[in-house]
Amino acid sequence: MAAPNQSPRRSGETAVTLSARGLTKIYRTGEVEVQALRGVDLDLYESELVVLLGASGSGKSTLLNILGGLDQPSEGQVFFYDEELTGFGESRLTRYRRDHVGFVFQFYNLIPSLTALENVALVTEIAPAPIEPAEALELVDLGPRRDHFPAQLSGGEQQRVAIARAIAKQPEVLLCDEPTGALDSATGILVLEAIQRINRELGTTTALITHNVAIAGLADRVISFSDGRIGDVSVNTEKRAPADLAW
Repeated sequence: MAAPNQSPRRSGETAVTLSARGLTKIYRTGEVEVQALRGVDLDLYESELVVLLGASGSGKSTLLNILGGLDQPSEGQVFFYDEELTGFGESRLTRYRRDHVGFVFQFYNLIPSLTALENVALVTEIAPAPIEPAEALELVDLGPRRDHFPAQLSGGEQQRVAIARAIAKQPEVLLCDEPTGALDSATGILVLEAIQRINRELGTTTALITHNVAIAGLADRVISFSDGRIGDVSVNTEKRAPADLAW
C-alpha cells in the first residue's frame, strides 16, 4: 500500500524495493536536540529513478543513510522487500549494504594508488554476483580510461568511476547523495547520463538527492523535502535527458 503522503500507484503495478514507515530521527548533543526526520513514509519502486529534492538540512541525507543501512532511525521501520532492516543486527546490516546497495557520494573516495579498474575491482572481489569491472567502466563510458589513476582523471571522470564501483556488484538499490554537487554543469550532465543509463539498462532502483531543482526533470518521481518531512510528490509524465536540463 502506498504511503499516505505519497502519490499512490495502482496495486500490483510495480513491486516495492524499499519501504519506510513513520521514520523519525533525532540527534542529541548534550541538551541540544535536532529532529532530522519527522514521521516520514516512503516507497521506492523497482527500477524507478526518484529525485529527493530539498534544501540543505531538510533531512534528505539522513533518510538516504537510513535506507542504505548506514544509520538507524529513532522511531519507525524500513523494509527491503519483505525484510525489516530496522530489525537487523550490525552483521546483517553489513551484508545488506555489501550485497544489495550501491552508494555514490558528492566526494568520490577513490584510492589514489589504484587505477580506475582496480578501484572498481575492490568491490567485485567481495560481491556475490558482480559484473566485470571493465564492463562496469564501459557502462559509464570510461573503458578507455581504465588504466588511469584518479589524479589523471577529471572530477567528472572520477565520479563516474565511483558510479561504476557502486554498480559493479549489481545492487538492487543505488543511492546517490549530491553526486553532481562538486561539478560544473557540463560535467554534471555526464554524471547524470551515467546514472540514468544504469537505471535504464540494469533496472536498478535509484534514489538521487539534490538541492538542484533542474535535476528533477530526469526522474520518474520527484519527492520534495522540507524540515524533515515529505512535502510535495510529483510524477514526470515525460522524463528529460540530462543534456536537455536547463541548469
